Amino acid sequence: MTTPRPFGPLDLGVVVMMNLFWGLNIIAVKQSVLLVAPLTAAFLRQALVLMVCAGSLRPVPGQMRAITMLGLLMGAAFYLVINLSLAVATNVGALAIAGQLGVPFALILAVLFQGERIHVPRLIGIALSLGGVAVLVFDPSAGGQLLALALTALSSLIWAIGSLVQRQLRGVPVLTLYGWIALWGTAGLGLAALVAEPHALRAVPSLSLGTLGWIAFSALGSTLGGHGALSWLLQRHPVTVVTPMTLAAPVISVFTAAWYFGTPVTGVMLVGGGLAMAGVAIVTMRTAARSA
Repeated sequence: MTTPRPFGPLDLGVVVMMNLFWGLNIIAVKQSVLLVAPLTAAFLRQALVLMVCAGSLRPVPGQMRAITMLGLLMGAAFYLVINLSLAVATNVGALAIAGQLGVPFALILAVLFQGERIHVPRLIGIALSLGGVAVLVFDPSAGGQLLALALTALSSLIWAIGSLVQRQLRGVPVLTLYGWIALWGTAGLGLAALVAEPHALRAVPSLSLGTLGWIAFSALGSTLGGHGALSWLLQRHPVTVVTPMTLAAPVISVFTAAWYFGTPVTGVMLVGGGLAMAGVAIVTMRTAARSA
């Protein structure tokens, strides 16, 4: 039996960086949709990722159908819906909580379509996560975000479907996979922006460095830095150790978004968020233990 690597200061630093990249990303995306436009901002984000990953873009024999489907889902549809949700939201902290629905949605889909079996603990986790998000509807500061919450829930469902597609892929290098996702995302979002936001597209050459910086943070920090850090950690440590360490990101999102945008974090929001995060933690850790 191989002795697990000790979890040292470098690993801890990577965990902190990963959670900060993901946790602060909600501010960057909200700023980008305000300063540019939802679809154009998403298009630019994917175009930046594509530029970085272009050198690793190559066909993967036998897996291109699944990769194409994943690219359309995770590269185009997901970012289209999540950026629209942030564009119409005034309390983005509530969206950070609702965005955690992807974890229970993925498990439900795996049960329905892949025959995965679950027992009482994960059923409780699903119920807690769904109930926690439902509690947000009764919060006066978040209840007015019904359209934004519905769009976030839809984006979580798209992410969950994409995660099931990604399970089918084997041996695809990370940069190659993200290159294909970004290619389909750039094409799909570019077409959508051309139809719905032609003025925003024409204004891209005149965007300020500050505005481009928000988009670059999402593309390079959250997409490549955050997921690259996760991949690096998973190569060094068991999934049961690494996966629970991603749960700090939504907590960071809620409180930093409230601070940055001056929106309230109410008692009802804390209760709903606590229930949702408890449910997500149960599902995440039990699923990680099963796959270890």
